[in-house]
Amino acid sequence: MERSENTTPDSSTPSEAQFDCLASSLVQILETAKRDLERDRVAAKALLATASSILQSEIERRSGTSDSGTGGLAGWQIARVRAFIDENLHSTIHTKDLCAVARRSAAHFARSFKHTFGESPHAYVMKRRLETACHLMMTSSESLSQIALTVGFSDQSHLCKRFKQAFGESPSNWRRERENVGIPLRTNDGETGPPKYRSGSRLVRNLQEDRSSPQLASTD
Repeated sequence: MERSENTTPDSSTPSEAQFDCLASSLVQILETAKRDLERDRVAAKALLATASSILQSEIERRSGTSDSGTGGLAGWQIARVRAFIDENLHSTIHTKDLCAVARRSAAHFARSFKHTFGESPHAYVMKRRLETACHLMMTSSESLSQIALTVGFSDQSHLCKRFKQAFGESPSNWRRERENVGIPLRTNDGETGPPKYRSGSRLVRNLQEDRSSPQLASTD
């Protein structure tokens, strides 16, 4: 009769072993950065950047199960990106800031964003600037020059140019017509909201292109 040997199986999974290795590497990197912080700040910053990149990659790998499974952004990422854009329309919005908010690397963010929103980050930001300008024209007495700055355009001329490309008329005429009629702002579908983009406008065609610029500037 054979005698069974008592062995203790390794209960750790490949994923756990991989994480343990990653954590160990991060500890070594951070400890080295800590030692270099006083004597070599450049080297310390480089080590911190490396640690940040490793962590970001691991977050993306682990959050893959919570994504829609189609390569788009997860629900919490969509909510955070939308909120960040709307809260910062008055300023220049950089791609790197959106990547940080969504906790995605630059290489994956633009593709995931377009897959989720159906347009590039640049196009979405421009659309939100114009939609917010429409809302302010209907709900406030602010001048067009002030509204332009509030939503992130460089000046009133810039707002007028983009508005006319998108909607086929100047913002002053659009605002005056609705003030004279005294009706609430409505879309072509009868719903309250900003006007629809003209399907054949040059701006729409431009916005549909996926911009690879590292900065979502408010200028041309």
